[in-house]
Amino acid sequence: MADSIESSHFRQRLWAVQHRYAPYLFLSPFMVLFSVFMLWPMLRSLILSLYKTAGPQTERFVGLANYQFILQDRVFHIALAGTLGYALVVLLLQLPLSLGLALLLNNPRIALRNVFRFAFFCPYLVGHVFVAVIFSLMLAKNGPVNEVLSAIPGFAPLSWTTNPVLARIAIPLAILWTSVGYAMVYLLAALQSVDRELYEAAAVDGAGPWSRFFHVTLPGIRHVLTFLLLVGMIGMLQLFELPYVLFQGAGPGLAGLTIVMYLFQWGWEFGDIGYASAVGWVLALLILAMTLALVRITGAARED
Repeated sequence: MADSIESSHFRQRLWAVQHRYAPYLFLSPFMVLFSVFMLWPMLRSLILSLYKTAGPQTERFVGLANYQFILQDRVFHIALAGTLGYALVVLLLQLPLSLGLALLLNNPRIALRNVFRFAFFCPYLVGHVFVAVIFSLMLAKNGPVNEVLSAIPGFAPLSWTTNPVLARIAIPLAILWTSVGYAMVYLLAALQSVDRELYEAAAVDGAGPWSRFFHVTLPGIRHVLTFLLLVGMIGMLQLFELPYVLFQGAGPGLAGLTIVMYLFQWGWEFGDIGYASAVGWVLALLILAMTLALVRITGAARED
């Protein structure tokens, strides 16, 4: 009897220990992976940002000198202006174009709607590197774009990849080609979730198409538009692969230079990982600041 009571108490204590520590046991794989592959690299990069390095074996503590140099470096200012400029141009064009396509392809009277939806979404699936390769071929001196333009009398072939002005036009065009269909899919889902009774009530009240669009459609898809604006802004601030592959570097007159490309050049081409880490933290703070600003401006944090 005593053995049975002792065995019962042991099982109860074991169950109590399992009940107390089981959540930590299940969380431990994530915490280990997060610490090893996320937390420690972030901490290490923050420490490295206080050093000047020349390869992995040479480090010299410089404190905040890297951050001071960022504020004074003209090339970084060019990269910052270029990145913000591309973000502004792309987002101002992408959202209206995507919304227009979504409204058009949400119309049941359009034939082959699913085919067009897939066709517009396809470029997003191939990725920025492949898009850059395609556009480098299309915009070449003897490429299809110049062949079409040459059909216009007196029109000379354009140097898209060597002219700074044309290069600054080519980048947004390539980004829009791959991103408009992506945003269109989200907006299509948002449009289909708007309550149809709201449109019927607005029509009964005498509201026209534009009035229904501004007072029913836009409020109904506001959260999706805010999401696309935030995600698009973050993605544009991290722009790197497309201009780097398109121009095989920063491009003519540094037209394709972005913050991430500037970071890449200092870290891997010049070998100063410390300064590159400082640039990375400046970029992270910039993304955080702009995200908080957009959330505040759009009212995304407010509850309806």
